[in-house]
Amino acid sequence: MYTSSASVIIVNESLVLSKAIQATLIRVNDAYAAFAVLLQTYQELTAAKPPQGKEEFCFVSPEANIDETAYIGSFAYISKGVKVGKNSAIYPQVFLGENVKVGEGVIIYPGVKIYKDCVIGNHCIIHAGTIIGSDGFGFAPENGSFKKIPQIGNVIVEDDVEIGANCTIDRATMGSTIIKKGAKLDNLIQIAHNVEVGESTVIASQAGISGSTKVGRYCMVGGQAGIVGHIRIADGAKINAQSGVAKQIDIPNSSLTGSPAFDYVPSLRSQVVYRNLPEMQKRIEALEKKLQELTK
Repeated sequence: MYTSSASVIIVNESLVLSKAIQATLIRVNDAYAAFAVLLQTYQELTAAKPPQGKEEFCFVSPEANIDETAYIGSFAYISKGVKVGKNSAIYPQVFLGENVKVGEGVIIYPGVKIYKDCVIGNHCIIHAGTIIGSDGFGFAPENGSFKKIPQIGNVIVEDDVEIGANCTIDRATMGSTIIKKGAKLDNLIQIAHNVEVGESTVIASQAGISGSTKVGRYCMVGGQAGIVGHIRIADGAKINAQSGVAKQIDIPNSSLTGSPAFDYVPSLRSQVVYRNLPEMQKRIEALEKKLQELTK
């Protein structure tokens, strides 16, 4: 900040300067959040008018219900029973299966595939290549092979959810896989059948959540973290990158790391001990030598 040539800098109100600076400071409660507001305002002022109407070469079933303010891009396929709400944008090469419901103000980028009966809430953003509603991983052992278990549920994505590119969210075996209001998913994430992701939970890239696990509200899951199936993750849990969560987390706001994951602070202490093991071995060997001399 002291060497920046910027003329205006947004900072937290709590910032204490160690020396004078040339820039004008705008003090706010949360500089990062304020910066997001500015970028959003800039985008609204400069963005082109959202497209509307149906482009040439798209297919829309006569039995679909598409709001007149919605946009359907070329080579999109809209099956029978589909409903698309006001001011939603379905970009080229999107597939919407039978009876898919898309709310208002939704953006679905090119190449997204949403299987039958899935529900997308209002003001969601789904980035390119994501697949919603593919079959859950359900197979029953039978005579040395595996028999497929029909996956007859769906996926429900609630309002204000953003899903990154090339994610996969499996449909439930029965019932629904649910991504709750305000959740944010990075790119390349796998969500298995019957998982629930809580409100305003954020999940970083390459994380995977196994079937029937329930992740609480306001959780943070780091990149490449893996969570086993059929457990609950308490509200506010923070799971470090590349952690493997193998058991239930019952205490809200827990911080975990490692594989298998355990409490963050004891883990850091263990890492210190682990780094010092070679030196500790030398000391133990020296003590053993002295003990032998004394016993003689």
